[in-house]
Amino acid sequence: MKIWLAVFGFLLSTLCIADENTTINIGGYSIAPNSHLDINIEVPKGEKDPATIIPISVIHGSQKGPIIATVAGVHGYEYTSILAMEEWIKTLDPASMSGTVIAVRVAHVSAFEDRSIYVNPYDRKNLNRSFPGRADGTQTERVAWAISQNIVANADFLIDLHSGDGAEWLSPFIGVYGGPLASNYELALSVAKGFNFPNVVTYKMKSKEQVDRRRSLNRQGVASQIPTILVEIGENGSKVQEHVNAMKFGLSNALSLVGISSKKVETPNTTITYFDSTQSVPVKHAGLWFPKQVGGRVVKEGETLGVLKDYFGNTLEIVKAPSDGFGLYGLMGPAIKEGESVLTIAKPVAPISQ
Repeated sequence: MKIWLAVFGFLLSTLCIADENTTINIGGYSIAPNSHLDINIEVPKGEKDPATIIPISVIHGSQKGPIIATVAGVHGYEYTSILAMEEWIKTLDPASMSGTVIAVRVAHVSAFEDRSIYVNPYDRKNLNRSFPGRADGTQTERVAWAISQNIVANADFLIDLHSGDGAEWLSPFIGVYGGPLASNYELALSVAKGFNFPNVVTYKMKSKEQVDRRRSLNRQGVASQIPTILVEIGENGSKVQEHVNAMKFGLSNALSLVGISSKKVETPNTTITYFDSTQSVPVKHAGLWFPKQVGGRVVKEGETLGVLKDYFGNTLEIVKAPSDGFGLYGLMGPAIKEGESVLTIAKPVAPISQ
């Protein structure tokens, strides 16, 4: 136990630490120690689309410590993270915190208000493929820029909160960013385990091109050289309280694991399956998708995953698994576009010890 504590203390020491009892500045606002401030970060009007906001809460602890950013609602129809954030923030007391939480309550307000799946209703762009964004870009790009500059740039650790979007099924998992371009994988993995989800996937960041290509929020964290995890639970725009509670549980454990909270880390006895990378299964046609089965499960190479039909009921494609693995998430159907992935297969690896 003493050895474990020494190692864990070393991991925590690698985080950037804010000065004790000092004011921090986020989004043009000054936040005093031992305070909670709710802020609307203003995203100005563009050439062809309106202004918008990013509502955030900053809980600045009374004592020095790391700054953790938790971001909900990058996809506006993924309600689990938005509801979890709304409930979890109420439990935070800055007087008992050694560090700071920057909590983005709804990252993509326009998509949320429009109940839009995947994309922004004005420019039809996916926020989670638009980082770091542009100050003079379309609305999605301006939102990405504001998050990059005001949230990620101020954080020592990033937690990107998601769930299955409309028509997506999903098995709960945590994505951990490792590889030569990632930062403090060991700490990120510890926080990932603390969520107590059944599946943990490591994404190895090996090249700048990999980080930059259609950059997501989590890859923005990698590019900013901070430990980053992706949290996924819930499906099809659901609002299941069990999923909300699971996300809140993990977030509270995260604060303890990075040193912001002194509360004991809760460790229920859950078996975790580990995976190294994922593979998508794109289809060759648009039409109606009829999956053989939905839900997380083991798949075998050559197994029939479902049938894709045209709008007259004629079979266009019998989709088969390209490899062995675990079906982590996919599309429920029936709507499908050419080139979309109907299933993401995770590659299992041996348990990771620390």
